[in-house]
Amino acid sequence: MTFLKTFFSVFIILMFIFVLQTIWLYISELAGKDLDIWVVLKFLWYVSPRLIPLVLPLTVLVTSLMVFGSFAEKYEFAAMKSTGISLQRAMRSLTVFILLLALTAFFFANNVIPYSEYKWQNLRRNIAHVSPSMVIAEGQFSQIGDNFNIKVGEKSGDRDQFLHDVVIHQKKPDRPNGNYNVTIADNGELASEEGSNTLSLILKDGYYYDEVITKDVNKQRRQPFVKSYFEEYTINIDLTEFNNTDVDKENELSNHNMYNLSELFVEIDSLSKGYTRDIKMFSDNMYYRSGVAKFNDDLVKSRLVPDTVQSVLDIYKPRQQSNVLSMALNNVRGTLQSINAKKTEFQIKTKRINKHEIALHEKYVLAFAVIILFFVGAPLGAIIRKGGMGLPMVVAVLLFLTYHFIGIFAKNSAEDGTMHPFIASWISTVIMLPLGVWLTYRATTDQGIFDIDSFLQRIGKLFGKKEE
Repeated sequence: MTFLKTFFSVFIILMFIFVLQTIWLYISELAGKDLDIWVVLKFLWYVSPRLIPLVLPLTVLVTSLMVFGSFAEKYEFAAMKSTGISLQRAMRSLTVFILLLALTAFFFANNVIPYSEYKWQNLRRNIAHVSPSMVIAEGQFSQIGDNFNIKVGEKSGDRDQFLHDVVIHQKKPDRPNGNYNVTIADNGELASEEGSNTLSLILKDGYYYDEVITKDVNKQRRQPFVKSYFEEYTINIDLTEFNNTDVDKENELSNHNMYNLSELFVEIDSLSKGYTRDIKMFSDNMYYRSGVAKFNDDLVKSRLVPDTVQSVLDIYKPRQQSNVLSMALNNVRGTLQSINAKKTEFQIKTKRINKHEIALHEKYVLAFAVIILFFVGAPLGAIIRKGGMGLPMVVAVLLFLTYHFIGIFAKNSAEDGTMHPFIASWISTVIMLPLGVWLTYRATTDQGIFDIDSFLQRIGKLFGKKEE
């Protein structure tokens, strides 16, 4: 009962701390939008499950240290051992509880967290659409609708309606790919009537740039554009999507954190096959573009195809050789550009696959982390013989920060492909495993973490032998 009372008390305290941190992180998305209190509470309710992978292992570690440290401090373990009850036997009932807790954590991570992640991300998107002025952030491009990307240097006014240093990239229906229209203005103002689905962006003292697309390649290389100055220019933006105040509206969202195990297996298999297919198609494309396919083995063996640059140039007249070299260099540059562009695309796809694999393993890691951290905290508490919120809390936080930061750094490396996702997901837990085994052994054999007297005796014997 003591362990359960402490466990739930610590869990509530830590959850409260992490929820406050979450409010601090996302206060900009909630403040200034006249949201109902129930919407804010719903936001916190949906975000709470994603905190469990942090709160639950730390709770187990802190509780184990506090309870077993308190028992050792009050010599209750000594009394148990005098009656023939070993530490393993004292931990038996708690071990069953921890195993049940680990199983519950696994099902929670597999079912509840993906669902809450979807509801939370869905609610975040709907809240962002309540106030368009809040969507426009200072110092970065913010998308409004499908055709406008707006960047402002500073916002002012009681409703952030006055904008300064405005840059707008606008897409056109006939040219959806690319930002061919750029508008730059010193000042701007957001104005709209109540209940209207149209937002008027009034710009003052600026320039409008429109890139001209021509079919003539030579003219297009000059990058022609039209530039015009305006004192006042009004852009009307359709706000049908943003004026939707239904925060419970269902959107089509999906990412690796919203899938359970069965869905992750299917998604990883699909992404991997698509990735392999794209690589094969690109390699085949580069092979045929190089022109090597035009030459068969018979021609190569008969030496009819020149195998050096100079032998190729000797086929042409001197005045044509420069043109041949220029064409070859252009082909090489084009190939390198294609490879660099595809390299970035493949890196993005690799990162996406790695994130899905990490999400898959994290569901198992949470359950094992609960078990292993219990066998780190319980024997460590029995060894240090100190209960309460002082030293046990400090030791628990240091251990957990070590565990957590190792996992964070490993997962960041795995996303970039530096480390395998399986290793990155399990490395922090695997590091804690031998520590838990060693501490359990030291605690059950009534040994401290570090026996100074034994160490000094060994050093003395070592130097004594040398003197002889």
